[in-house]
Amino acid sequence: MYVPAHFAVTDTEALHGLMRAHPLGALVTHGPQGLDADHIPFELDASVGPLGCLRGHVARANPLWQRCPSGSPVLVIFRGAEAFISPSWYPSKHEAHRQVPTWNYEVVHAHGTLTVHDDARFVRGVVARLTRTHEAAEPQPWRMTDSAPEFIDGLLAHIVGIEITLTSLVGKSKLSQNKDVRDRQGAADALAERGHPALAERMRPQG
Repeated sequence: MYVPAHFAVTDTEALHGLMRAHPLGALVTHGPQGLDADHIPFELDASVGPLGCLRGHVARANPLWQRCPSGSPVLVIFRGAEAFISPSWYPSKHEAHRQVPTWNYEVVHAHGTLTVHDDARFVRGVVARLTRTHEAAEPQPWRMTDSAPEFIDGLLAHIVGIEITLTSLVGKSKLSQNKDVRDRQGAADALAERGHPALAERMRPQG
């Protein structure tokens, strides 16, 4: 990924924050048939190694876990807030007419090594933790124990666990940092009015 210096994010904690806030990653793999991508919600464990690891699961019917054996290098892409930016939102455009359309976004490319876990205990733990995390905001969070054990066991038998030990994180936060403060503020205001409050808040000049 091309990352100009003014858009680069190198702080591991900030990169982990985006990955946790947007856990549905695009897992890019390369097998005998070439490139492929699977969209998987990941659990990030920052305590493993210098950069952490990702854990998730795929359907047993998904050929991913067989065509990409343990040890395969992989890439997971996490996308944050993003939106089109019109040059009309920049005050300076109406004075000098030297602005063009663009797209602002935040993204993390997580590189790592895949390990396949065809292991009932591993899979059960991943599902339990993902469920606990994403059900937390519900008035009555769903738990695996809400269903009969044999029902859950049957479903777990149809999935396979995966773990990715992270070897590098590349972050890019393209938020009009290369624009004047008033142009950046103008674009943020326009985004907020058009239903993109998260990106607008990230774009607002600090201090």
